[in-house]
Amino acid sequence: MSGTSNINIITPEEAGTLPGLLRERTRRSPEDTGYRFHDGAGWRDLSWAALTTEAARRQAALAAAGLQPGDRVALMLGNGWQWVAFEQAALGLGLVVVPLYVNDRPDNVAFILRETGSRILLLGEAAQWAELAEALAPLVDQADGLQVLVCRGPAEPPCVALADWLPAGDHAFRVEVDGCERLATIVYTSGTVGRPKGVMLSHRNILWNAYACHRCNAVSRDDVFLSFLPLSHTLERTVGYYLPMMAGATVAYNREVAVLAEDLQQVRPTVLISVPRIYERIHDRILAQLQQRPAPARALFRAAVTVGWRHFLWRQGRGGRHPAFLAWPLLRALVAAKVQARLGGRLRIAVCGGAPLSETVARTFIGLGVPLLQGYGMTEASPVVSANRLDDNVPASVGRPLPEVEVRIGDESELLVRSPGVMQGYWQRAEATAEAIDEAGWLHTGDKARLDEAGRIYITGRLKDIIVLANGEKVPPADMEMAITLHPLFEQVLVCGECRPYLAAVVVLNPREWEKLARTRGLDPDDPAALNAPAVQEQVLAIMGQQLRAFPGYAQVRRVALTLAPWTVENGLLTPTLKLRRNRIMAHHEKEIEALYAGH
Repeated sequence: MSGTSNINIITPEEAGTLPGLLRERTRRSPEDTGYRFHDGAGWRDLSWAALTTEAARRQAALAAAGLQPGDRVALMLGNGWQWVAFEQAALGLGLVVVPLYVNDRPDNVAFILRETGSRILLLGEAAQWAELAEALAPLVDQADGLQVLVCRGPAEPPCVALADWLPAGDHAFRVEVDGCERLATIVYTSGTVGRPKGVMLSHRNILWNAYACHRCNAVSRDDVFLSFLPLSHTLERTVGYYLPMMAGATVAYNREVAVLAEDLQQVRPTVLISVPRIYERIHDRILAQLQQRPAPARALFRAAVTVGWRHFLWRQGRGGRHPAFLAWPLLRALVAAKVQARLGGRLRIAVCGGAPLSETVARTFIGLGVPLLQGYGMTEASPVVSANRLDDNVPASVGRPLPEVEVRIGDESELLVRSPGVMQGYWQRAEATAEAIDEAGWLHTGDKARLDEAGRIYITGRLKDIIVLANGEKVPPADMEMAITLHPLFEQVLVCGECRPYLAAVVVLNPREWEKLARTRGLDPDDPAALNAPAVQEQVLAIMGQQLRAFPGYAQVRRVALTLAPWTVENGLLTPTLKLRRNRIMAHHEKEIEALYAGH
Protein backbone atom coordinates (compact mmCIF):
# COMPACT_ATOMS: atom_id res chain seq x y z
CA MET A 1 0.00 0.00 0.00
CA SER A 2 2.44 2.64 -1.19
CA GLY A 3 2.31 6.16 0.21
CA THR A 4 0.20 5.51 3.30
CA SER A 5 3.07 6.74 5.46
CA ASN A 6 2.50 10.30 4.22
CA ILE A 7 2.29 12.20 7.53
CA ASN A 8 0.14 14.90 5.94
CA ILE A 9 -2.67 12.52 5.02
CA ILE A 10 -5.85 12.79 7.11
CA THR A 11 -7.43 9.42 7.81
CA PRO A 12 -11.20 8.91 7.97
CA GLU A 13 -10.88 8.37 11.73
CA GLU A 14 -9.05 11.69 12.15
CA ALA A 15 -11.61 13.53 10.00
CA GLY A 16 -14.70 11.91 11.50
CA THR A 17 -16.98 13.55 8.95
CA LEU A 18 -16.63 15.45 5.67
CA PRO A 19 -16.71 18.91 7.32
CA GLY A 20 -14.38 17.49 9.96
CA LEU A 21 -11.99 16.79 7.09
CA LEU A 22 -11.94 20.47 6.11
CA ARG A 23 -11.51 21.56 9.72
CA GLU A 24 -8.54 19.23 10.20
CA ARG A 25 -6.97 20.22 6.87
CA THR A 26 -7.19 23.88 7.81
CA ARG A 27 -5.68 23.17 11.24
CA ARG A 28 -2.71 21.36 9.69
CA SER A 29 -1.92 23.60 6.73
CA PRO A 30 -3.96 26.83 6.92
CA GLU A 31 -1.86 28.88 4.50
CA ASP A 32 -1.20 26.17 1.93
CA THR A 33 -2.97 26.62 -1.41
CA GLY A 34 -6.08 24.50 -1.52
CA TYR A 35 -7.59 25.85 -4.74
CA ARG A 36 -6.50 27.65 -7.88
CA PHE A 37 -8.94 29.36 -10.20
CA HIS A 38 -8.94 31.78 -13.12
CA ASP A 39 -10.76 35.06 -12.52
CA GLY A 40 -10.59 36.28 -16.11
CA ALA A 41 -7.38 38.24 -15.53
CA GLY A 42 -5.20 35.39 -14.34
CA TRP A 43 -4.83 32.44 -12.01
CA ARG A 44 -5.54 33.05 -8.33
CA ASP A 45 -4.83 30.94 -5.25
CA LEU A 46 -7.13 30.29 -2.29
CA SER A 47 -5.72 28.94 0.95
CA TRP A 48 -7.42 26.37 3.15
CA ALA A 49 -7.95 29.04 5.81
CA ALA A 50 -9.59 31.38 3.28
CA LEU A 51 -11.86 28.60 2.03
CA THR A 52 -12.93 27.81 5.59
CA THR A 53 -13.72 31.49 6.19
CA GLU A 54 -15.96 31.51 3.12
CA ALA A 55 -17.62 28.27 4.20
CA ALA A 56 -18.30 29.76 7.64
CA ARG A 57 -20.09 32.77 6.11
CA ARG A 58 -22.33 30.48 4.09
CA GLN A 59 -22.93 28.39 7.17
CA ALA A 60 -24.09 31.42 9.14
CA ALA A 61 -26.55 32.28 6.37
CA LEU A 62 -27.87 28.70 6.24
CA ALA A 63 -28.33 28.67 10.01
CA ALA A 64 -30.25 31.97 9.82
CA ALA A 65 -32.55 30.45 7.20
CA GLY A 66 -33.93 28.11 9.84
CA LEU A 67 -32.80 24.86 8.25
CA GLN A 68 -32.67 21.79 10.43
CA PRO A 69 -30.24 18.83 10.34
CA GLY A 70 -31.35 16.42 7.63
CA ASP A 71 -32.90 19.15 5.44
CA ARG A 72 -31.80 19.06 1.82
CA VAL A 73 -30.06 21.80 -0.16
CA ALA A 74 -29.19 21.59 -3.86
CA LEU A 75 -26.25 22.78 -5.95
CA MET A 76 -26.57 23.46 -9.68
CA LEU A 77 -23.24 25.14 -10.07
CA GLY A 78 -20.16 24.78 -12.24
CA ASN A 79 -16.90 23.56 -10.74
CA GLY A 80 -15.07 25.90 -8.41
CA TRP A 81 -14.28 26.75 -4.82
CA GLN A 82 -17.80 28.20 -4.44
CA TRP A 83 -19.21 24.68 -4.88
CA VAL A 84 -16.88 23.34 -2.19
CA ALA A 85 -17.51 26.19 0.25
CA PHE A 86 -21.29 25.90 0.04
CA GLU A 87 -21.26 22.13 0.39
CA GLN A 88 -18.91 22.20 3.37
CA ALA A 89 -21.10 24.82 5.03
CA ALA A 90 -24.19 22.67 4.56
CA LEU A 91 -22.52 19.45 5.66
CA GLY A 92 -21.19 21.10 8.81
CA LEU A 93 -24.77 21.86 9.88
CA GLY A 94 -25.89 18.30 9.22
CA LEU A 95 -27.70 19.24 5.99
CA VAL A 96 -27.90 16.87 3.04
CA VAL A 97 -26.46 18.04 -0.29
CA VAL A 98 -28.17 17.26 -3.61
CA PRO A 99 -25.83 17.90 -6.58
CA LEU A 100 -27.37 18.71 -9.97
CA TYR A 101 -25.84 18.86 -13.42
CA VAL A 102 -25.79 22.41 -14.78
CA ASN A 103 -27.06 21.27 -18.19
CA ASP A 104 -29.89 19.07 -16.91
CA ARG A 105 -33.41 19.63 -18.23
CA PRO A 106 -35.73 21.86 -16.17
CA ASP A 107 -38.38 19.18 -15.68
CA ASN A 108 -35.77 16.72 -14.43
CA VAL A 109 -34.38 19.32 -12.03
CA ALA A 110 -37.91 19.97 -10.77
CA PHE A 111 -38.47 16.24 -10.24
CA ILE A 112 -35.30 15.88 -8.14
CA LEU A 113 -35.96 18.99 -6.08
CA ARG A 114 -39.55 17.91 -5.47
CA GLU A 115 -38.64 14.33 -4.53
CA THR A 116 -35.91 15.42 -2.12
CA GLY A 117 -37.89 18.35 -0.74
CA SER A 118 -34.86 20.59 -1.21
CA ARG A 119 -35.13 23.92 0.60
CA ILE A 120 -32.38 25.88 -1.15
CA LEU A 121 -31.04 25.82 -4.71
CA LEU A 122 -27.72 27.51 -5.51
CA LEU A 123 -27.26 28.51 -9.15
CA GLY A 124 -24.21 29.94 -10.87
CA GLU A 125 -25.74 32.66 -13.06
CA ALA A 126 -29.08 34.47 -13.15
CA ALA A 127 -29.49 33.24 -16.74
CA GLN A 128 -29.99 29.71 -15.41
CA TRP A 129 -33.18 30.79 -13.68
CA ALA A 130 -34.72 31.93 -16.97
CA GLU A 131 -34.52 28.35 -18.22
CA LEU A 132 -35.76 26.83 -14.95
CA ALA A 133 -38.45 29.34 -13.94
CA GLU A 134 -41.48 27.66 -15.51
CA ALA A 135 -40.64 24.19 -14.16
CA LEU A 136 -39.69 25.38 -10.67
CA ALA A 137 -42.37 28.02 -10.15
CA PRO A 138 -44.71 25.65 -8.22
CA LEU A 139 -41.88 24.80 -5.80
CA VAL A 140 -40.93 28.43 -5.20
CA ASP A 141 -44.52 29.56 -4.69
CA GLN A 142 -45.21 27.13 -1.84
CA ALA A 143 -45.19 28.25 1.79
CA ASP A 144 -41.66 27.61 3.09
CA GLY A 145 -40.88 26.78 -0.52
CA LEU A 146 -37.64 26.56 -2.43
CA GLN A 147 -35.28 29.49 -1.99
CA VAL A 148 -33.13 30.21 -5.06
CA LEU A 149 -29.70 31.79 -4.73
CA VAL A 150 -27.48 33.07 -7.54
CA CYS A 151 -23.76 32.79 -7.04
CA ARG A 152 -22.45 35.43 -9.43
CA GLY A 153 -23.86 38.81 -10.31
CA PRO A 154 -27.18 40.49 -9.47
CA ALA A 155 -30.48 38.65 -9.19
CA GLU A 156 -34.14 39.54 -9.47
CA PRO A 157 -37.03 38.00 -7.47
CA PRO A 158 -37.66 35.25 -6.73
CA CYS A 159 -33.88 34.76 -6.81
CA VAL A 160 -31.50 36.29 -4.29
CA ALA A 161 -27.90 37.22 -5.03
CA LEU A 162 -25.51 35.19 -2.91
CA ALA A 163 -23.58 38.35 -2.05
CA ASP A 164 -26.76 39.88 -0.54
CA TRP A 165 -27.64 36.66 1.29
CA LEU A 166 -24.31 36.24 3.03
CA PRO A 167 -23.85 37.98 6.39
CA ALA A 168 -21.01 40.37 7.10
CA GLY A 169 -18.42 39.89 9.79
CA ASP A 170 -16.38 36.93 11.01
CA HIS A 171 -17.98 33.57 11.69
CA ALA A 172 -16.68 30.31 13.11
CA PHE A 173 -16.86 27.17 11.02
CA ARG A 174 -19.08 24.64 12.79
CA VAL A 175 -19.05 20.85 12.60
CA GLU A 176 -22.34 19.71 14.09
CA VAL A 177 -22.77 16.31 12.47
CA ASP A 178 -23.50 13.58 14.99
CA GLY A 179 -21.61 10.67 13.49
CA CYS A 180 -20.04 9.49 10.27
CA GLU A 181 -23.03 7.28 9.42
CA ARG A 182 -25.26 10.31 8.91
CA LEU A 183 -26.56 10.90 5.39
CA ALA A 184 -24.32 13.39 3.58
CA THR A 185 -25.64 13.52 0.04
CA ILE A 186 -28.26 12.23 -2.39
CA VAL A 187 -26.80 11.74 -5.86
CA TYR A 188 -29.22 11.04 -8.68
CA THR A 189 -28.23 8.42 -11.22
CA SER A 190 -30.30 6.81 -13.94
CA GLY A 191 -31.20 3.15 -13.75
CA THR A 192 -33.54 0.98 -15.78
CA VAL A 193 -36.48 3.35 -15.50
CA GLY A 194 -37.03 6.76 -17.03
CA ARG A 195 -36.71 8.74 -13.83
CA PRO A 196 -33.35 8.68 -12.01
CA LYS A 197 -32.91 7.28 -8.51
CA GLY A 198 -31.31 9.13 -5.61
CA VAL A 199 -28.28 7.30 -4.21
CA MET A 200 -27.86 7.96 -0.48
CA LEU A 201 -24.23 8.22 0.62
CA SER A 202 -23.04 8.79 4.18
CA HIS A 203 -20.02 10.72 5.43
CA ARG A 204 -18.32 7.39 6.14
CA ASN A 205 -19.07 6.01 2.66
CA ILE A 206 -17.22 8.86 0.97
CA LEU A 207 -14.37 9.30 3.45
CA TRP A 208 -13.61 5.59 3.34
CA ASN A 209 -13.63 5.53 -0.47
CA ALA A 210 -11.34 8.54 -0.84
CA TYR A 211 -8.83 7.08 1.63
CA ALA A 212 -8.95 3.65 -0.01
CA CYS A 213 -8.09 5.31 -3.34
CA HIS A 214 -5.10 6.96 -1.67
CA ARG A 215 -3.96 3.60 -0.36
CA CYS A 216 -3.88 2.31 -3.93
CA ASN A 217 -2.17 5.26 -5.59
CA ALA A 218 -0.92 7.74 -3.02
CA VAL A 219 -1.19 11.50 -3.46
CA SER A 220 0.54 14.20 -1.42
CA ARG A 221 0.54 17.92 -0.68
CA ASP A 222 2.90 18.38 -3.66
CA ASP A 223 0.28 17.18 -6.15
CA VAL A 224 -1.77 19.48 -8.35
CA PHE A 225 -5.11 18.23 -9.69
CA LEU A 226 -6.83 19.80 -12.70
CA SER A 227 -10.58 19.51 -12.23
CA PHE A 228 -12.92 19.60 -15.20
CA LEU A 229 -15.41 16.77 -14.67
CA PRO A 230 -18.57 18.14 -13.00
CA LEU A 231 -18.50 17.98 -9.20
CA SER A 232 -21.98 16.47 -9.52
CA HIS A 233 -20.15 13.43 -10.96
CA THR A 234 -19.30 11.19 -7.99
CA LEU A 235 -15.90 10.21 -9.40
CA GLU A 236 -14.80 13.84 -9.50
CA ARG A 237 -16.31 14.60 -6.13
CA THR A 238 -14.68 11.72 -4.24
CA VAL A 239 -11.34 11.51 -6.04
CA GLY A 240 -10.97 15.08 -7.30
CA TYR A 241 -12.25 16.96 -4.23
CA TYR A 242 -12.25 14.92 -1.00
CA LEU A 243 -9.04 12.99 -1.75
CA PRO A 244 -6.95 16.15 -2.42
CA MET A 245 -8.36 17.64 0.79
CA MET A 246 -7.22 14.54 2.67
CA ALA A 247 -3.71 14.86 1.26
CA GLY A 248 -3.44 18.65 1.29
CA ALA A 249 -3.00 18.73 -2.50
CA THR A 250 -4.00 21.69 -4.68
CA VAL A 251 -7.00 21.57 -7.02
CA ALA A 252 -6.99 23.89 -10.03
CA TYR A 253 -10.32 24.42 -11.77
CA ASN A 254 -10.47 24.30 -15.56
CA ARG A 255 -12.16 27.41 -16.98
CA GLU A 256 -14.16 25.37 -19.48
CA VAL A 257 -13.57 22.24 -21.54
CA ALA A 258 -13.08 24.35 -24.69
CA VAL A 259 -9.79 25.68 -23.22
CA LEU A 260 -8.76 22.46 -21.47
CA ALA A 261 -5.67 22.09 -23.69
CA GLU A 262 -4.56 25.60 -22.71
CA ASP A 263 -5.24 25.01 -19.02
CA LEU A 264 -3.23 21.78 -19.10
CA GLN A 265 -0.28 23.82 -20.32
CA GLN A 266 -0.70 26.55 -17.71
CA VAL A 267 -1.58 24.45 -14.66
CA ARG A 268 0.73 21.51 -15.49
CA PRO A 269 -1.15 19.04 -13.28
CA THR A 270 0.41 15.99 -11.68
CA VAL A 271 -2.96 14.23 -11.35
CA LEU A 272 -5.74 14.17 -13.92
CA ILE A 273 -9.14 12.52 -13.48
CA SER A 274 -11.16 11.99 -16.61
CA VAL A 275 -13.67 9.89 -18.46
CA PRO A 276 -12.61 8.07 -21.66
CA ARG A 277 -13.92 10.73 -24.02
CA ILE A 278 -11.16 13.23 -23.16
CA TYR A 279 -8.38 10.72 -23.79
CA GLU A 280 -10.13 9.57 -26.97
CA ARG A 281 -10.32 13.15 -28.25
CA ILE A 282 -6.62 13.72 -27.66
CA HIS A 283 -5.84 10.38 -29.29
CA ASP A 284 -8.02 11.21 -32.31
CA ARG A 285 -6.35 14.63 -32.73
CA ILE A 286 -2.90 13.06 -32.61
CA LEU A 287 -3.84 10.51 -35.27
CA ALA A 288 -5.49 13.17 -37.45
CA GLN A 289 -2.36 15.30 -37.29
CA LEU A 290 -0.21 12.28 -38.09
CA GLN A 291 -2.17 11.73 -41.29
CA GLN A 292 -0.87 15.09 -42.48
CA ARG A 293 2.73 14.13 -41.71
CA PRO A 294 5.08 12.27 -44.08
CA ALA A 295 5.38 8.49 -43.88
CA PRO A 296 8.66 8.52 -41.85
CA ALA A 297 6.99 10.59 -39.10
CA ARG A 298 4.08 8.16 -38.92
CA ALA A 299 6.49 5.22 -38.74
CA LEU A 300 8.43 6.95 -35.94
CA PHE A 301 5.21 7.39 -33.95
CA ARG A 302 4.24 3.73 -34.35
CA ALA A 303 7.73 2.67 -33.30
CA ALA A 304 7.56 4.86 -30.20
CA VAL A 305 4.25 3.30 -29.13
CA THR A 306 5.49 -0.24 -29.77
CA VAL A 307 8.83 0.14 -28.00
CA GLY A 308 7.29 2.22 -25.21
CA TRP A 309 4.69 -0.48 -24.57
CA ARG A 310 7.37 -3.17 -24.37
CA HIS A 311 9.37 -0.96 -22.03
CA PHE A 312 6.25 -0.50 -19.86
CA LEU A 313 5.71 -4.27 -19.66
CA TRP A 314 9.34 -4.78 -18.66
CA ARG A 315 9.07 -2.20 -15.88
CA GLN A 316 5.88 -3.87 -14.69
CA GLY A 317 7.68 -7.23 -14.49
CA ARG A 318 5.56 -8.76 -17.26
CA GLY A 319 8.13 -8.78 -20.04
CA GLY A 320 11.83 -9.15 -20.69
CA ARG A 321 14.44 -6.77 -21.98
CA HIS A 322 14.46 -6.14 -25.72
CA PRO A 323 17.17 -4.81 -28.06
CA ALA A 324 14.74 -2.09 -29.18
CA PHE A 325 15.10 -0.50 -25.71
CA LEU A 326 18.35 1.02 -26.98
CA ALA A 327 16.21 3.29 -29.16
CA TRP A 328 13.80 4.27 -26.38
CA PRO A 329 15.68 7.39 -25.14
CA LEU A 330 15.60 8.81 -28.67
CA LEU A 331 11.97 7.80 -29.28
CA ARG A 332 10.99 9.27 -25.94
CA ALA A 333 12.62 12.59 -26.78
CA LEU A 334 11.28 12.80 -30.34
CA VAL A 335 7.73 11.46 -29.77
CA ALA A 336 6.67 10.52 -26.23
CA ALA A 337 7.86 13.72 -24.53
CA LYS A 338 5.87 15.83 -26.99
CA VAL A 339 2.64 13.94 -26.22
CA GLN A 340 3.33 14.18 -22.49
CA ALA A 341 3.89 17.93 -22.91
CA ARG A 342 0.36 18.30 -24.28
CA LEU A 343 -0.88 17.10 -20.90
CA GLY A 344 1.33 19.55 -19.04
CA GLY A 345 4.50 17.49 -18.88
CA ARG A 346 4.25 16.59 -15.18
CA LEU A 347 1.52 13.93 -15.07
CA ARG A 348 2.28 11.07 -12.72
CA ILE A 349 -1.30 9.75 -12.41
CA ALA A 350 -3.93 9.91 -15.17
CA VAL A 351 -7.14 8.31 -13.93
CA CYS A 352 -9.73 7.04 -16.39
CA GLY A 353 -13.10 5.92 -15.06
CA GLY A 354 -16.84 6.16 -15.52
CA ALA A 355 -16.91 4.05 -18.69
CA PRO A 356 -14.69 1.55 -20.53
CA LEU A 357 -11.69 2.90 -22.42
CA SER A 358 -10.57 1.33 -25.68
CA GLU A 359 -7.55 -0.89 -25.08
CA THR A 360 -5.96 0.60 -28.22
CA VAL A 361 -6.19 4.12 -26.80
CA ALA A 362 -4.88 2.93 -23.42
CA ARG A 363 -1.90 1.15 -25.00
CA THR A 364 -1.06 4.21 -27.09
CA PHE A 365 -0.93 6.57 -24.11
CA ILE A 366 0.87 4.10 -21.86
CA GLY A 367 3.33 3.30 -24.63
CA LEU A 368 4.08 7.01 -24.85
CA GLY A 369 4.78 7.23 -21.15
CA VAL A 370 1.46 8.63 -19.90
CA PRO A 371 0.66 6.86 -16.58
CA LEU A 372 -2.94 6.00 -17.48
CA LEU A 373 -4.83 4.00 -14.85
CA GLN A 374 -8.28 2.56 -15.49
CA GLY A 375 -10.68 1.76 -12.69
CA TYR A 376 -14.25 0.67 -12.13
CA GLY A 377 -17.01 1.99 -9.95
CA MET A 378 -20.57 3.17 -9.65
CA THR A 379 -22.29 5.90 -7.69
CA GLU A 380 -23.86 3.26 -5.44
CA ALA A 381 -20.31 2.33 -4.25
CA SER A 382 -19.17 5.93 -3.51
CA PRO A 383 -17.98 5.30 -6.36
CA VAL A 384 -14.62 3.47 -6.79
CA VAL A 385 -14.63 -0.33 -6.55
CA SER A 386 -11.34 -1.23 -8.23
CA ALA A 387 -8.34 0.44 -9.81
CA ASN A 388 -5.10 -0.35 -11.50
CA ARG A 389 -1.98 0.63 -9.55
CA LEU A 390 1.08 2.41 -10.87
CA ASP A 391 3.15 -0.69 -10.15
CA ASP A 392 0.44 -3.16 -11.22
CA ASN A 393 -1.26 -1.76 -14.30
CA VAL A 394 -3.07 -4.12 -16.67
CA PRO A 395 -5.10 -1.78 -18.91
CA ALA A 396 -7.27 -4.60 -20.31
CA SER A 397 -8.65 -4.93 -16.78
CA VAL A 398 -10.13 -2.40 -14.36
CA GLY A 399 -7.60 -3.43 -11.73
CA ARG A 400 -7.81 -5.13 -8.37
CA PRO A 401 -10.43 -4.18 -5.76
CA LEU A 402 -9.62 -1.36 -3.35
CA PRO A 403 -8.53 -2.39 0.16
CA GLU A 404 -11.50 -3.69 2.20
CA VAL A 405 -13.57 -4.24 -0.95
CA GLU A 406 -14.93 -7.76 -1.40
CA VAL A 407 -15.97 -8.93 -4.85
CA ARG A 408 -17.37 -12.17 -6.16
CA ILE A 409 -19.02 -13.44 -9.29
CA GLY A 410 -22.71 -14.23 -8.83
CA ASP A 411 -25.38 -15.73 -11.04
CA GLU A 412 -25.05 -15.05 -14.76
CA SER A 413 -21.46 -13.85 -14.14
CA GLU A 414 -22.70 -10.72 -12.36
CA LEU A 415 -20.12 -8.77 -10.38
CA LEU A 416 -21.16 -8.42 -6.74
CA VAL A 417 -19.50 -5.90 -4.42
CA ARG A 418 -19.43 -5.51 -0.65
CA SER A 419 -17.53 -2.68 1.02
CA PRO A 420 -17.79 0.24 3.47
CA GLY A 421 -18.57 2.38 0.42
CA VAL A 422 -21.83 0.69 -0.51
CA MET A 423 -24.71 3.17 -0.35
CA GLN A 424 -27.35 3.36 2.35
CA GLY A 425 -29.96 2.83 -0.36
CA TYR A 426 -32.08 4.77 -2.85
CA TRP A 427 -33.98 7.79 -1.56
CA GLN A 428 -37.62 6.82 -0.96
CA ARG A 429 -37.19 3.65 -3.08
CA ALA A 430 -37.20 0.72 -0.66
CA GLU A 431 -38.09 -1.81 -3.35
CA ALA A 432 -35.29 -0.64 -5.65
CA THR A 433 -32.86 -0.73 -2.73
CA ALA A 434 -33.80 -4.33 -1.95
CA GLU A 435 -33.19 -5.26 -5.59
CA ALA A 436 -29.76 -3.62 -5.59
CA ILE A 437 -28.44 -4.81 -2.20
CA ASP A 438 -29.21 -8.33 -1.03
CA GLU A 439 -29.66 -9.47 2.57
CA ALA A 440 -25.98 -10.34 2.88
CA GLY A 441 -24.98 -6.79 1.91
CA TRP A 442 -23.81 -7.55 -1.62
CA LEU A 443 -24.35 -4.76 -4.15
CA HIS A 444 -25.55 -6.21 -7.46
CA THR A 445 -23.77 -4.13 -10.08
CA GLY A 446 -25.61 -5.41 -13.16
CA ASP A 447 -22.25 -5.81 -14.88
CA LYS A 448 -20.88 -9.14 -16.03
CA ALA A 449 -17.27 -9.77 -15.07
CA ARG A 450 -14.53 -12.31 -14.55
CA LEU A 451 -11.61 -12.39 -12.12
CA ASP A 452 -8.09 -13.50 -12.96
CA GLU A 453 -5.75 -15.38 -10.64
CA ALA A 454 -4.40 -12.11 -9.21
CA GLY A 455 -7.91 -10.89 -8.40
CA ARG A 456 -8.08 -8.33 -11.21
CA ILE A 457 -11.53 -7.55 -12.53
CA TYR A 458 -12.42 -7.73 -16.22
CA ILE A 459 -15.81 -6.31 -17.21
CA THR A 460 -17.28 -8.51 -19.94
CA GLY A 461 -20.78 -7.13 -20.48
CA ARG A 462 -24.05 -6.16 -18.83
CA LEU A 463 -26.95 -8.17 -17.52
CA LYS A 464 -29.39 -5.52 -18.66
CA ASP A 465 -29.28 -3.30 -21.69
CA ILE A 466 -27.69 -0.22 -20.18
CA ILE A 467 -25.68 2.13 -22.36
CA VAL A 468 -22.70 3.80 -20.68
CA LEU A 469 -21.75 6.97 -22.51
CA ALA A 470 -18.15 8.16 -22.77
CA ASN A 471 -18.74 10.58 -19.87
CA GLY A 472 -19.90 7.73 -17.62
CA GLU A 473 -23.62 8.53 -17.64
CA LYS A 474 -25.85 5.48 -17.89
CA VAL A 475 -29.05 5.33 -19.91
CA PRO A 476 -31.64 2.56 -20.38
CA PRO A 477 -32.12 2.14 -24.15
CA ALA A 478 -35.15 -0.18 -23.93
CA ASP A 479 -37.11 2.36 -21.88
CA MET A 480 -36.11 5.15 -24.24
CA GLU A 481 -37.05 3.09 -27.29
CA MET A 482 -40.43 2.32 -25.78
CA ALA A 483 -41.07 5.99 -25.13
CA ILE A 484 -40.06 6.99 -28.66
CA THR A 485 -42.21 4.36 -30.38
CA LEU A 486 -45.31 5.64 -28.60
CA HIS A 487 -45.33 8.27 -31.34
CA PRO A 488 -46.98 7.02 -34.55
CA LEU A 489 -44.11 8.20 -36.74
CA PHE A 490 -41.76 5.61 -35.30
CA GLU A 491 -42.24 1.93 -36.08
CA GLN A 492 -39.01 0.57 -34.56
CA VAL A 493 -36.08 2.25 -32.78
CA LEU A 494 -32.65 1.22 -31.61
CA VAL A 495 -30.78 3.68 -29.40
CA CYS A 496 -26.99 3.36 -29.39
CA GLY A 497 -24.05 5.17 -27.85
CA GLU A 498 -21.95 2.75 -25.81
CA CYS A 499 -18.65 4.55 -24.99
CA ARG A 500 -19.69 7.34 -27.38
CA PRO A 501 -19.97 11.06 -26.59
CA TYR A 502 -23.74 11.16 -27.17
CA LEU A 503 -26.75 9.00 -28.00
CA ALA A 504 -27.83 8.27 -31.55
CA ALA A 505 -30.60 6.11 -32.96
CA VAL A 506 -31.47 4.00 -35.97
CA VAL A 507 -35.16 4.41 -36.72
CA VAL A 508 -37.63 2.51 -38.88
CA LEU A 509 -40.38 4.96 -39.84
CA ASN A 510 -44.05 4.14 -40.26
CA PRO A 511 -44.61 4.37 -44.05
CA ARG A 512 -47.92 6.27 -43.85
CA GLU A 513 -46.68 8.75 -41.26
CA TRP A 514 -43.48 9.23 -43.23
CA GLU A 515 -45.43 10.05 -46.37
CA LYS A 516 -47.36 12.75 -44.46
CA LEU A 517 -44.17 14.22 -43.02
CA ALA A 518 -42.33 14.22 -46.34
CA ARG A 519 -45.15 15.93 -48.21
CA THR A 520 -45.51 18.65 -45.57
CA ARG A 521 -41.84 19.39 -46.22
CA GLY A 522 -42.27 19.39 -50.01
CA LEU A 523 -40.26 16.20 -50.40
CA ASP A 524 -40.86 13.04 -52.42
CA PRO A 525 -41.44 10.25 -49.87
CA ASP A 526 -40.23 7.68 -52.41
CA ASP A 527 -36.85 9.39 -52.77
CA PRO A 528 -34.37 7.77 -50.34
CA ALA A 529 -32.43 11.05 -50.16
CA ALA A 530 -35.44 12.70 -48.51
CA LEU A 531 -34.74 10.72 -45.33
CA ASN A 532 -31.50 12.67 -44.91
CA ALA A 533 -32.94 16.10 -45.63
CA PRO A 534 -31.89 18.51 -42.83
CA ALA A 535 -35.49 19.64 -42.26
CA VAL A 536 -36.61 16.02 -41.79
CA GLN A 537 -33.75 15.19 -39.46
CA GLU A 538 -34.46 18.29 -37.39
CA GLN A 539 -38.16 17.53 -37.06
CA VAL A 540 -37.56 13.87 -36.16
CA LEU A 541 -35.13 14.88 -33.42
CA ALA A 542 -37.61 17.44 -32.10
CA ILE A 543 -40.36 14.81 -31.89
CA MET A 544 -37.97 12.41 -30.15
CA GLY A 545 -37.06 15.12 -27.65
CA GLN A 546 -40.73 15.47 -26.74
CA GLN A 547 -41.09 11.72 -26.34
CA LEU A 548 -38.03 11.63 -24.06
CA ARG A 549 -38.92 14.62 -21.90
CA ALA A 550 -39.32 12.42 -18.80
CA PHE A 551 -35.72 11.21 -19.08
CA PRO A 552 -32.59 12.95 -17.71
CA GLY A 553 -31.02 15.70 -19.78
CA TYR A 554 -28.13 13.54 -20.94
CA ALA A 555 -30.56 10.81 -22.13
CA GLN A 556 -31.42 12.56 -25.36
CA VAL A 557 -30.82 11.44 -28.95
CA ARG A 558 -28.56 13.83 -30.88
CA ARG A 559 -28.45 12.19 -34.33
CA VAL A 560 -30.60 9.68 -36.25
CA ALA A 561 -30.37 7.34 -39.21
CA LEU A 562 -33.78 6.83 -40.85
CA THR A 563 -34.96 3.84 -42.84
CA LEU A 564 -38.22 2.38 -44.13
CA ALA A 565 -36.98 -1.25 -44.18
CA PRO A 566 -38.45 -3.01 -41.12
CA TRP A 567 -36.60 -5.38 -38.79
CA THR A 568 -38.29 -8.76 -38.82
CA VAL A 569 -37.92 -12.31 -37.56
CA GLU A 570 -37.39 -13.37 -41.16
CA ASN A 571 -34.39 -11.12 -41.75
CA GLY A 572 -32.91 -12.16 -38.41
CA LEU A 573 -33.14 -8.76 -36.74
CA LEU A 574 -35.92 -9.74 -34.30
CA THR A 575 -36.14 -12.71 -31.96
CA PRO A 576 -39.12 -15.08 -32.25
CA THR A 577 -40.66 -13.14 -29.36
CA LEU A 578 -40.21 -9.94 -31.42
CA LYS A 579 -37.40 -8.48 -29.30
CA LEU A 580 -34.64 -6.50 -30.98
CA ARG A 581 -31.48 -8.42 -31.71
CA ARG A 582 -29.39 -5.42 -30.77
CA ASN A 583 -26.00 -6.67 -31.89
CA ARG A 584 -27.34 -7.89 -35.23
CA ILE A 585 -29.16 -4.63 -35.91
CA MET A 586 -26.05 -2.64 -35.08
CA ALA A 587 -23.97 -4.84 -37.37
CA HIS A 588 -26.61 -4.52 -40.12
CA HIS A 589 -26.51 -0.71 -39.85
CA GLU A 590 -22.82 -0.42 -39.04
CA LYS A 591 -22.05 2.12 -41.76
CA GLU A 592 -25.00 4.32 -40.87
CA ILE A 593 -24.12 4.25 -37.17
CA GLU A 594 -20.48 5.12 -37.80
CA ALA A 595 -21.64 8.05 -39.96
CA LEU A 596 -23.69 9.35 -37.02
CA TYR A 597 -20.46 9.75 -35.04
CA ALA A 598 -18.20 10.90 -37.86
CA GLY A 599 -16.12 13.87 -36.84
CA HIS A 600 -16.66 13.36 -33.10
